[in-house]
Amino acid sequence: MILLRRIGNVLSCCAPIFCVTISFLSPSLARATTKGLSQIVTPDLQPAGDFSLSLQVQDRKIGNPFQLQSELGLTNWLEVAVFQGLSPGETIFGAEVGLIQKLPWLVSVGVINWSTRGGGPTYFGEVGYYTDTHKLIAGAAQVGGRTQAILGYAYDFNKRWRAQLDFQSGNGNSVTAGFTCNVTDSFQFNPAVYFTNESPHKFLGYIVFTYTFPLWNAKKKPAPSAPPSAR
Repeated sequence: MILLRRIGNVLSCCAPIFCVTISFLSPSLARATTKGLSQIVTPDLQPAGDFSLSLQVQDRKIGNPFQLQSELGLTNWLEVAVFQGLSPGETIFGAEVGLIQKLPWLVSVGVINWSTRGGGPTYFGEVGYYTDTHKLIAGAAQVGGRTQAILGYAYDFNKRWRAQLDFQSGNGNSVTAGFTCNVTDSFQFNPAVYFTNESPHKFLGYIVFTYTFPLWNAKKKPAPSAPPSAR
């Protein structure tokens, strides 16, 4: 985890530069993600040149109930993200570096949850094994000096429908079950149910709508995962 902390410190120092880049490209927009499962970050990166915008609505116990999101693939090994919470006002930064992006194996490290409302960022490292149908993910996150386990699984029925499960240990996290529907090549939505870790357990609702479009590299290479990509 010392290595993850050092990498996270570097990413944290660079994040403001990344955010300025995003603001220059789209000054009136905040942040979005099209990659991941319902709760955890995944090791596949946003394709270089792709810019995503999302609206995320969720139970307040999960996080900021209304969030605008933006996500940009800067290169084939680096993506950056900015979340803008609306109630209360909050800006959250993140970045992910792909160490290995050669299917079926994916390895990435990064920093997320760097919030303007205080509290330290979360550093993570993950390994993924992706086939055309099955996606398996395992890793660890460092939150407040504690290490938490990350697990995820997705099953792609076809290019439109994906079923997904994920889990992160620790208080404030959950087991989630949901699906992703790619309505078009550019637009998708992902509803999910969170089952909280702490007792008494609670079921919480979550949904995100995402639209992705290329800022450059219009002829995109296929992404590692079948759907264009969530939180």
